[in-house]
Amino acid sequence: MRLTVPAASLAMLLAGCAPLAPQPAADAGLPARFATDAGDPAAAPPAWRDYFADPALQAQIEQALTHNRDRALALARLDEARALAGLQASQRAPQIVLDAQGQRTRVPADLNLTRRPLMGNDFQLGLGLTSWELDLWGRLASLDTAARQAWLASDAAAQALTLSLVHQVAQTWLQLAELDERLRLARRALDSREETLRIFTRRVEVGATSRLALTQVRLLQTQAAALVSQLQQQREAQWQALTLLTGGAPAAGEPRLTELAPLRAGLPAELLRRRPDLVAAEHQLRAADANVKAARAAYLPRIGLTAAFGSASAELSGLLKAGSSAWSVTPDVALPLLDGGRREQALAVQQARRQQAVLAYERAVQGALRDVNDALSARQRYAEQLDIAGQTLATQAERARLALRRYDTGAAAFLEVLDAQRDLLAAEQQQVQARRALLASQAGLYAALGGGDLTTPEPAPQGARP
Repeated sequence: MRLTVPAASLAMLLAGCAPLAPQPAADAGLPARFATDAGDPAAAPPAWRDYFADPALQAQIEQALTHNRDRALALARLDEARALAGLQASQRAPQIVLDAQGQRTRVPADLNLTRRPLMGNDFQLGLGLTSWELDLWGRLASLDTAARQAWLASDAAAQALTLSLVHQVAQTWLQLAELDERLRLARRALDSREETLRIFTRRVEVGATSRLALTQVRLLQTQAAALVSQLQQQREAQWQALTLLTGGAPAAGEPRLTELAPLRAGLPAELLRRRPDLVAAEHQLRAADANVKAARAAYLPRIGLTAAFGSASAELSGLLKAGSSAWSVTPDVALPLLDGGRREQALAVQQARRQQAVLAYERAVQGALRDVNDALSARQRYAEQLDIAGQTLATQAERARLALRRYDTGAAAFLEVLDAQRDLLAAEQQQVQARRALLASQAGLYAALGGGDLTTPEPAPQGARP
């Protein structure tokens, strides 16, 4: 009998053999250099322990990497992806089973020619090969590749989350250090102004100064007290943020604005292998390619093989005797002709997902370029702002000293002293903020470049506490 394949199915089968759309070039559209960097090749960023050298900060990062629940969840997903890849790989191997059967039957007299009841035994022992698909067209191989690429993407995504966690802890720690320094300055100013308030209160009592001057001093004191309260509230919020990142009470240590080593950005093309989020996006794109190949292979015949080899006998003792061997081989060739468009829609789904993966990869590359350029620009501008803030602070300190001398000699009203001291405190606060912003931009550049060695401890068991 001849089997005729409809023309539409034949056309789709031939379409299944067509090559995939070309992969986007990895470095397509990448600039030759970053906007604010020399564009020379650079060594990879150092390991996070070498870059964030402050022992107190290292302790916070270690605790976060051990107890942070988001990282633990990412690693659990990585375990799942690894297991799924192994499960898919096992589909390509034949499944061999050991089968032992025993059966005793009775046939009634009226159902056989002898007109007497018949009793019979049937014993079988053998090895069976069950529905092993011969992967001639690469369908299973493509699914295996897709699962393996998904696993690698999960691994890179876990690395990206680890880098992000290191960056978040460092930023939070720097913000705590900034708030501690600003609190120290604000409390020192508050103590000074409370003493000034005490002196002016006494002067008013003895008639040595006006109540207007006392009111101005009291205003200066209340402003400093308000600043202390605001900074305390901000510090408490940052402490809670650090507690969430570290998965529990943060490790002991004093936050400090410690210097960070300078980094060179290198070439934009180096990001493609350094940034774990870009590596993850690339593996996801490869997985999508493999899924498209598997969907196209569904148009080709599926060839399976079922076989058995063993021994069969009417008596249990005869299973191992000569002449009791039995075997069977059953090849199976299947080519769906009409399936209501399932294969066409399955292929369309995978092609749409591949297009999404291409766009996601391109978007990730664009985002990485922006991250590095923003961090480079921020590092340069914050360095300039810190220098300006230092000059401003020196000028304001001299102004406050001269204003107080002029007031003491009667050459100026106390309002001039009030304005100078208020501006001096603001300049002190701004200098600390500029220092923290510069360090934060350096930490941001480290993360934007993909970080260095992210070797980390395994997370604590569920329910464990630091």
